Amino acid sequence: MTTRPVVDDAERRRRLIRRHHLDRTDPTAALTEMVDDLVGLHATTPSTVYLSAWARLPGFDPETMDRALYADRTLVKQLAMRRTLFVFGHTVLAEAIGAVGPRVTASERTNMLRDLRRSPDFDDPDAWIDAARAAVATDLADGCARTSTELRRRNPVLDGHVVYGQGKSWGGRVAMGPRVLNMMSAAGEIVRGPNSATWTLSRPSWVAMERWLGHELPQVSAADGHRAMVRRWLRAFGPGTETDIVWWLGSTKRVVRTALADLDAVEVDLDGGAVGYLLPDDLPDGAGDAPPPQAHLLPELDPTTMGWKERGFYLGPHAEHVFDRNGNGGQTAWWDGRIVGGWRQNKDDGHIELHPFEKLPAVAMRALTEQAEALAGWLGEVRPTPGYPAPFMRG
Repeated sequence: MTTRPVVDDAERRRRLIRRHHLDRTDPTAALTEMVDDLVGLHATTPSTVYLSAWARLPGFDPETMDRALYADRTLVKQLAMRRTLFVFGHTVLAEAIGAVGPRVTASERTNMLRDLRRSPDFDDPDAWIDAARAAVATDLADGCARTSTELRRRNPVLDGHVVYGQGKSWGGRVAMGPRVLNMMSAAGEIVRGPNSATWTLSRPSWVAMERWLGHELPQVSAADGHRAMVRRWLRAFGPGTETDIVWWLGSTKRVVRTALADLDAVEVDLDGGAVGYLLPDDLPDGAGDAPPPQAHLLPELDPTTMGWKERGFYLGPHAEHVFDRNGNGGQTAWWDGRIVGGWRQNKDDGHIELHPFEKLPAVAMRALTEQAEALAGWLGEVRPTPGYPAPFMRG
């Protein structure tokens, strides 16, 4: 009888700290390297991208991220896994589009068709989507960046809207043009280009993907894309369960199982009896000492917080304080690889308030306080507004 390797929760937390650049041991680590190692940064809330980088890269400043996103264009915002906006490097961008682009594109189109068919203003919803898509592609073929408003002004077909909840207090008009842009973005046809706002807000212009990158995006098949993305996830987040990977990828058990088999992924036993997976060259060998406990303040939707669906090994009993009912993780305070509290910024003076969820040793509180002071100093007069406030912030 073959015994599976065992990876306990302590080892999983040690891997989390090392592989998510939370140990800050390399002051020369490049921004793009860090983003690739995390398989992208969540970007639904604009400030998250910058705060996630601050937590990992000594000396990071927002201009570094702006330069990578809008000048050098080594990083790109892309609608990908779970219909979530991410920031990717070019190689991961192509793999993500290959793996989940068709699925997300189809989901966006299906949702639009459902709403368009409820409206009396669209005789042929399929034809409207195709016409709107063609108009955008033609307009952006010159390589110029245009906002959603500019595109609607130049292409009247994009002016369509639907009405939700007619007569209800929560009802209203919703423009369909921006949803066409999201669908085209998921397909890799267009991309979010220059941002006319500060780094805490998102007011993007849209550009044809190939013109923005300066080269044609490599075509990656769905099978190759899934295999590449699962490999990257295992390297960054493994060991994890099949449930973790399916949820993170926003895909199906079938494609995940196929990718795991193609990668010769090795089953390992996790604490609590679950079966996890690791790459065959990444099995635990017992070498290396555990790093000393460290404190970290991570933003909402940070990739470390959002990397797994089964989060007990780093979240413990604190899910009700951190995650809203839709599964969005808020601003968190970490000690020794575990979420032990949350934080929020006082809007009046910029002070970072800590909210422990459990009794912490004095050394942990001192370290978290130092991080809070450092973050407040780094933010200065900037006041990012959380897009998904954690439940603990309701009070």
